[in-house]
Amino acid sequence: REIRVAAMFAASSATVCVTQGCVLRGRGVTRRGHSSSSKKTPTTTRSSRSLQINAQFSVSKLTSVLAKKTQGDLDRVFKGTSRTREKLSYMDEVLALWRLDDLEDTLDELEETLLSVDFGPATSGKVLDAIREKVEKGEIKTGREVKQGLKDAIVQILESANGGKAGAVPLNFNEKENEPSVVLVVGVNGGGKTTTVGKLSHRFAQESGAKVMLVPGDTFRAAAAEQLATWAERSNGVMAQYTEGMKPGALCYRAVDDAIKAGDVDVVLCDTSGRLHTNCDLMDELVGVKKSIGKAMGGAPHETLLVLDGTTGLNMLNQAREFHAAVQVDGLILTKLDGTARGGAVVSVVDELKIPVKFVGVGEGIDDLQTFEPSSFVDALFPENEE
Repeated sequence: REIRVAAMFAASSATVCVTQGCVLRGRGVTRRGHSSSSKKTPTTTRSSRSLQINAQFSVSKLTSVLAKKTQGDLDRVFKGTSRTREKLSYMDEVLALWRLDDLEDTLDELEETLLSVDFGPATSGKVLDAIREKVEKGEIKTGREVKQGLKDAIVQILESANGGKAGAVPLNFNEKENEPSVVLVVGVNGGGKTTTVGKLSHRFAQESGAKVMLVPGDTFRAAAAEQLATWAERSNGVMAQYTEGMKPGALCYRAVDDAIKAGDVDVVLCDTSGRLHTNCDLMDELVGVKKSIGKAMGGAPHETLLVLDGTTGLNMLNQAREFHAAVQVDGLILTKLDGTARGGAVVSVVDELKIPVKFVGVGEGIDDLQTFEPSSFVDALFPENEE
């Protein structure tokens, strides 16, 4: 779709907050009046040329580009899953001694291995039941076939959140003409939400030429807005401003209103304050913020992403349950996968809640947020042994 100067800008949601009075109009930046006591976050200085709408941007182009994986992308995922893969490699030793007569003993050992990387009892049981059934039907006869059957069963679970379709699950973008897409990013404290928002901005801008507005909705954590402003500068994004002391709902509503007047933004990425999923008041606040955004722009946010810290293992399952119940999560982003051997936990989340994984963080670099593709992920966890 072509983005016109008349395009309507949309804002984001959840504990996300935004703007202080910065409204982008056409090629210039104007500021609304504000008191001297208002605190301003750093904004990225942009030339009039850079503020022009990118006529080459389209939702279909961004979706297509995100779905493609280069060899470099696959290498990053492989490297980022090394700790989980190392633990799972014990399976190769077990399967090297495979004998049909020892089926149950072998399945018990495989189950222990899956549990060691936090697949969870229910999901591990489902995977191994599928293996047992195929063995009994005579469809699996060798250790190599057991491993492939195990991989197929895990891929099937991950693809179940996408109606059984193979490949990456696309983000929900706004298909309406002259309106931006709004993405809300939520999660618990310390999961890497702000960094993730910055990396998403980089990917959207670099790979499709999208103009992205970053919303500093984490109003609780010190220096969160400054951190996001740095990401906005690195990704050539537009940094929204905020007024200190405003309630999140009112702040986000005003941000959406200001964003609509900008008219030249393709994607709005909304950061939020981290919150414990067990804190009812904070979860209710998040619900209220999302409703406020919906009032400011019908249908927004178009995508709500939950960031899950890979190092938390199966604890992420309870987090996902509560956040999904509160704000209806559309997709998961698994972060810090390179620093944990508990990468199997996300399979349990998908298995129970049927929420697809859309991105995975495999490093600290700006290019280390990768589109999630089930088969590639499982191949990285269970590589084929070289003859």
